[in-house]
Parts: sequence; structure tokens; C-alpha cells
Amino acid sequence: MSPTARVLLFGSTLLALSACTGAKMSMEDDDLTEATREGQELQVVDLEQTEEKVAHTRGEGERASGAEKPDDRRTGGRADSSPAKTPAEPTEAVTGGALANLGYVGGKDGADAGGADYEDADVDDMMLIPVMPESEPITAVVETTSKLKALELDGRSRNTRKSEKKASSSSGSSSVALMEPPAPPADPNVTFAMDMTTADELEMGIVTDTPVNGVQADNREGYTHYGINDMELAEKDRFSTFSIDVDTASYAISRRKLNEGWMPNTAGVRVEEFVNALHYDYDAPKAGTNGGAPFNVHMEAAPSPFQHNHHILRVGVQGAEIDQSTRAPMHLTFLVDTSGSMNSPDKLGLAKTALHELVDNLGPEDTIALTTYAGSSTVVLPATGANKKAAIHAGIESLTSGGGTHMDSGMNLAYETASNSYLYGSENRVVVLSDGDANIGRTSHDEILRTIQHYAEEGITLSTIGFGMGNYQDTMMEQLANKGDGNYFYIDTAKEAQKVFGEDLAATTQVIAKDVKIQVEFNPDAVTAYRLIGYENRDIADVDFRNDRVDAGEIGSGHAVTALYDVVLRDDAKSQELATVRIRAKKPGPDSAAREWATLMDGELVQSEFTDASKDFRLAFATASFAELLRGSPYLAEVSYRDVLAIAQAASRGHDEDKELIGLIGTAGQLSGERGPVAGR
Repeated sequence: MSPTARVLLFGSTLLALSACTGAKMSMEDDDLTEATREGQELQVVDLEQTEEKVAHTRGEGERASGAEKPDDRRTGGRADSSPAKTPAEPTEAVTGGALANLGYVGGKDGADAGGADYEDADVDDMMLIPVMPESEPITAVVETTSKLKALELDGRSRNTRKSEKKASSSSGSSSVALMEPPAPPADPNVTFAMDMTTADELEMGIVTDTPVNGVQADNREGYTHYGINDMELAEKDRFSTFSIDVDTASYAISRRKLNEGWMPNTAGVRVEEFVNALHYDYDAPKAGTNGGAPFNVHMEAAPSPFQHNHHILRVGVQGAEIDQSTRAPMHLTFLVDTSGSMNSPDKLGLAKTALHELVDNLGPEDTIALTTYAGSSTVVLPATGANKKAAIHAGIESLTSGGGTHMDSGMNLAYETASNSYLYGSENRVVVLSDGDANIGRTSHDEILRTIQHYAEEGITLSTIGFGMGNYQDTMMEQLANKGDGNYFYIDTAKEAQKVFGEDLAATTQVIAKDVKIQVEFNPDAVTAYRLIGYENRDIADVDFRNDRVDAGEIGSGHAVTALYDVVLRDDAKSQELATVRIRAKKPGPDSAAREWATLMDGELVQSEFTDASKDFRLAFATASFAELLRGSPYLAEVSYRDVLAIAQAASRGHDEDKELIGLIGTAGQLSGERGPVAGR
């Protein structure tokens, strides 16, 4: 077989994890990690003769592959010849529910009774490093068939390919064994100068935009391009593991851009944050059911309307809602950026509006502290009971902007203030309101992030709320929240402020589970290939699913999380089990142990037609497809905004957020120069 690296796209099937009606319990003792396979070559799964081939070429040639590499089964880019590990025996079964409780598997340090031994694991070696998309010519070969003919993929793990790509990029070599999806096409009307981006930022894939032609007014915004997930051959790698993500900032930033007549920066479009910005009608778990799980898992699947022989699989996770009359008190410390860069109505002005909204929604036992940072840091208001609303409102209204941006000293002051009011068993959180533009002090990512992670481990979490445009640093704000075990939002309007600190306050501030990891195990007998749509920067090595030292996201009261997969099913898939969804999480607070639950999806849950799927399912798919188009995904190269708009309109539930989405899709179609009617308003 030729070593030339190719991606074969073909008529496909879209899988969505949704309604779990008919889901079976499973506590099988399957291997979570396969043994290393040395020296594997590209393999072809030949299911039927090809009836039609259509080749689309981007660039001027195919990229040659490098030397064969051992399949490391996602061991952080290192070959592992250790024998396969199996999960611990289940401790209890749940009958009549959607989940099988596997009980406690592993303690604080992640040592499993029956799983992998992580004592010798080098966590630093296993960290995922985001990289810039390569600029060399790339060839994508698309095969369209009435039945799936072949899928040619690299058998190595995603972690191996990422580490090799980074090494190749740093050495100046362009030889890789599997092509990465091409970078989104550049807007011919805008050119970007990279002279303001440091070498360190370039290595991290941070994109700082400086428009030369003046089409956009944002001249120093920072985003990170995390790439686009590949199709994976289930026979080679049946596990897909990632951290939960309830952030919605990417959607709000893109909404503002579109409403102001700009196409959003492709590097700033994160599919999962678009999908999770909408609400879905998932049933919440009831007390005493599901083996004590703080969430329900819902699954649904249907054929893809865009790719023949593909399906969409949706996995929906709905968190339990905390009774607000009996919830634990919240001790919130706000750190407000009052530097000169925040001196505009859409920055400090809107931040003050958001804080006023929050104060009016707090309970009598909650407290608020208010700190600021600019050239220096100040405690405007020490921890104050929410019953003293007049004093808190006055403190908020007194905020003014000016000076530099000494984020580091502000962060230290905020944590010191939060520590003074810390109460075990309560929600102790620092909330940063900023444009993320730090230009004075110890402002490197690593130094600030280490401080945040330390306090998160001690029980003081951190969330970030972004404001403004022009110098907005999306990468900084997202990573602060990730390390702080918190969430990341962007507020572009007073309506969004009301949503974050009003309607969704409980979900924003009250955690029901932390370090939540999801692992989907696909059955190779039913699933030929799969691709997780989004969650690129939330990828976790499969062997780290039960390594409790590896950080993951949190889920708040009533929060819902949705993940979509593009999958290729075998002909008899409907008569088999398609996948097992495992969720591992800890209770809030320091030193809590992890527990694990599992849910099975049967092939009989796959809908025969896309239009037979629920409106929630179809709208989630339309939202994901919208984001894929905005970020220039090669997997939707033949799809238009008009196509996505039609699906969104047909799936609309009549909600305001549905109407907003439809309007944004129409606007994007018009701004993209797409021909034909794209009227979403």
C-alpha cells in the first residue's frame, strides 16, 4: 500500500447521543486500553465495490507519510508495551434505570484496583499542546459511494499524531503520516500581520489578528486554533475520551461579530460551545435513582442529511438541579479589570450591569467581595452579606477605569480575599471580569495558571467573564477558567448578562460534579469509523480516563452538555450494541474520590430518517454544522449556510434562542458572499 497520507471522506452516517429510551445497562469487563501494536501500516476496510468516486483537490499534492510509528493507544505520544488493563469489577448494579453504577474505582491519586497503574506516569509528557494548522499543500480525496467502499486511516492514536506534528513543525519538516485537516480558507479581503505575536504564542497556536485592509476593527485579539478532529477507525481506536465543557463564550463572541457585520475569527470558533449555548429538553435525574449519579445520559442517532452512509450520534448529559431553598451559601469574590483598556460602555460599563444583575439574584446567606486590578490592585469591598445590597451596589457603581493591567497582583489579592471568607461546604469562587489583556507584571500563562490550579485544588474555583472587542484575549480567558475548575462566558449585551447572572445563575455558580470525563467506547462490530465534532482542546488520553490526577471540567446545577459524533455504521449495526458511554466524576470540594457510571446504546435506537429525530437533535446538529462552516471544516466542504439554515428552520422549537440562531446563520451566509437566498431573519 502506498505510504501517501490521505483522508477518504464518503457518504456517511451521523450519530447523536440523545433519548436513552431502550438503553441497556452494561458493566462488561472490557479492556479500556488495548495492548500496543508495533509497526502498523495503513489498512483498508473493503466492504463493497466503489460505484462512484469524486476527487476534490486542495493544494497541489499529497503529503508523504513519515516512518511507521507504534500505535501507542494514546499514551501521550509514547509507545507502551505493557499488557492491556481492565476496569475494576462493578460494585453495584442499577436495575430499571439508564445507568449502570460501577461504583468507586480509584481514589484521589487515581490508583485503580483493576485499571492502569499511573504511579510511573509522566503527566507532563502526556499534556496536549495545541498547534497551528500546517500551511503546506494538502490533498483530500473524497469518495462517494452508495455503500461504504473503503476507509483508509492512520492506525496510530490522536495523541501520537499531535506530538509528531508538533515535533515536525518545530524541526521545519513537513512530513507527517496522516494529513491534518487544511486550515480554513483566508478571507481575500483581509490580511493579517503576525508581528505582534510572540514566539511562545506561536508555539501555542495563539493567533493575534492585525487587519491591514481595515475590513475588521479588531487589531489585537488572541485566539488559539486547536485543529479539527479526524475520522478514527474504530478497529484501531475504539475509545473517544474528553473532558466535559459547559462554556459558551465562543458562541457569544461569534454572535457579536456577526451582528456587527464581521465573520468571526475561525480560530475562535469552538463547536461544543455553540452546541451547548442552546437549551435541550433532557430529563433531569431524580433523587435515589441512577445509582446516585448526579446526571442522566440521553442518546439518539439518525442518518446524516449531508453525507450518504453517515449517521450523527448525540450524547446528552443532563445535570441534577439543586433545590435553591436548601442550597449551600455562595461566597463570591469578584476581580474586576479596571485598566484603561476597559474604558468603554461594552467593557466596564457592561461588567457593572452584569454585577448589579447578580446582586439582585443572591440569597441572604451569600456574600460578595469586590476587588479590582489596573496598575495596582484594590479591595473595594470586603466579603459582605448579600442582604446589604445597597452597599454592594454602591461599591459596584464606584468602579472607574484607568492605568495598566497588572493581572497577576490582582489575582493574588482576589485569592487572598477569597481565602479570608472561605467556608468548607460552601461554594467558594473567584470570578474574573476582563478583556484578558494583561500587559504589566508576571503575566505568562504558566505562572498565572499554576496559581489558579493550586487554589482550585484547595476548593476555591475560578470562572471568567469576558467583555469587549479589539484587544480581546480569548485564549487567556478560556485557560484561566479551565485551570480554575470553572466556566467561561462572554457577555456582549445586557440580555446576556441577565442570562448568565440571572436565569442561569445556579448553573453558573453551583457545582454538582467536578473533573467530569466522558469516554465513549464504540463497538467495532457495529461502527466502522467515528469523529467527535468539536472538543478538540478537551481531548484526554484514553489511559487517563481513570487517572484522577488529570484535570477535567465541572458541571453546574441543571447544566446540560451535548456531544455529537459523525459515525459510519456497518450494515448490521441496528441489530447490535453501538457504544458504551462512561462518565467519571468527583463530588465538589477538595479531596473527593471519583465514581464512574456507564450507559449502553443499542442500534435499535437509530432513527431510519433524519427527519424522524427529535427537534432537539436536529437543532443541535444544525448548530454544530453552523460552527463547522464558520471554522472552515473540510468535512463540510460541500455544505452551504443555506443547507444548514433549512435544517435549523425545520427544527425550530419557537424559542427566542432558536430564532436568534436562525438569524445568525442567515447573516453568516450573506457575509460569506454565498449566492442565493440566505434570509434567516
